[in-house]
Amino acid sequence: MSRVNGVADTGAEHIRRWLGFLRDDLWTVRVDPLPPSAWLRWLPHGVVCLAAFGVFIGDLPQLQDHGLVPFGIAFPVALAHGGAMALALWRPVPGWWTSMAATVVGALAVRAEMVVGDGDSFTWPWSSAGLIGHLFVMLLLALRVRTRVSVEALALTALVTWVLQGWIGARDYAPTGQLTVILSAVVVVLGIALRGRREARAELEQQTTLTAEERARRTLLEERSRIARELHDVVAHHMSVISIQAQVAPHLVRNPPDELKENLAGIRQNAVEALTELRRVLDVLRSEHPAPGERAHAPQPTLGRLEALVENTRAAGLTVTTEVTGARRPLPPGVELSAYRIVQEALSNVLRHAPGATAHVTLAYGPRALRVEVVNTAPTREAPPSAGAGHGLLGMRERAVMLGGTLTAGPWSGRGYRVAARLPVSAPSATDPLPQDGAA
Repeated sequence: MSRVNGVADTGAEHIRRWLGFLRDDLWTVRVDPLPPSAWLRWLPHGVVCLAAFGVFIGDLPQLQDHGLVPFGIAFPVALAHGGAMALALWRPVPGWWTSMAATVVGALAVRAEMVVGDGDSFTWPWSSAGLIGHLFVMLLLALRVRTRVSVEALALTALVTWVLQGWIGARDYAPTGQLTVILSAVVVVLGIALRGRREARAELEQQTTLTAEERARRTLLEERSRIARELHDVVAHHMSVISIQAQVAPHLVRNPPDELKENLAGIRQNAVEALTELRRVLDVLRSEHPAPGERAHAPQPTLGRLEALVENTRAAGLTVTTEVTGARRPLPPGVELSAYRIVQEALSNVLRHAPGATAHVTLAYGPRALRVEVVNTAPTREAPPSAGAGHGLLGMRERAVMLGGTLTAGPWSGRGYRVAARLPVSAPSATDPLPQDGAA
């Protein structure tokens, strides 16, 4: 007995759950508008509204003249059949309920007027215009709601049709129930397929956007890693100098006190530990398999090698002129390295994207900042497709921001282009030597 009760309880629970799903899916008036077309924005809405008016115009005389239904009933039924299509554009589930209600009322009204043996048969329980309107509603419903809701609406359409035609029945009519169920199933399958295709396309576009954002983020991280690898050599050089000076300093003083020796030993120890940590960070940042031609520990370039860079660029076919204003003086190695890389990347961009143009490089030494400017004229021919990652400007901007400076890039003098950076520098030191080629 308990097993029977358990099975009965399980069945009742499944029925309650199914009824709950049915209530949530179909007993709603939520807004779910049909999206406008990308090419002709409101064309689908206009077509549906025009078809709805056609259904109303066709259904009203059919119910009155052929079905002998009084105007007081035929008019609202025809209006509901047409209005359900327009309503389904924004509220598909209420539109479906309106179409179903109009069909039931119209079918019962026609059945009451049927006369046996009059030789005139009516398409029943679905009128021709009502069937067309309901198919439109089913299509709009399948395009907007979940597959489960569309299947439920199709099942209820078939159930209502069976109750009217198979259970209640009528006299002297042309049955339309089987045709309605078959065409409704075809329309629902078509709507589900189109909806799935639209959702797949939207998901693909979203994935494409996410992929582009992830690629940009990865490019930014790679560029920052490359900058960090280059600056490592600059910082490591200074830490090595500090360590050596702290070791040599006691020998430059006759009878140095123990406190001085202890402090200098601490300075050297801290410098050695900092240098060790820098090398550990470098091991993480540096690629395990560097690109061909890349030297893991190559000396970092400075502005002392700018002329060599310009000569190499001229050899590649680009006409380049240079101009230096202000008193040239030693700058912090980080500023020298960043300025060199900005000029290098800007000239590379001119070679890639502005064939036949000429470039002008300007270095302006100011009391508090170094200004770097690279401008080029308009190209004389179309640039070939570039296979690069397109993050040169990103790298230049990162270098400027890292030093607390700014960088602007944009069109200049017609079809030309201009890259301008301002790199803050510390006060010059008279004891610092001028940076030499290849110095770190």
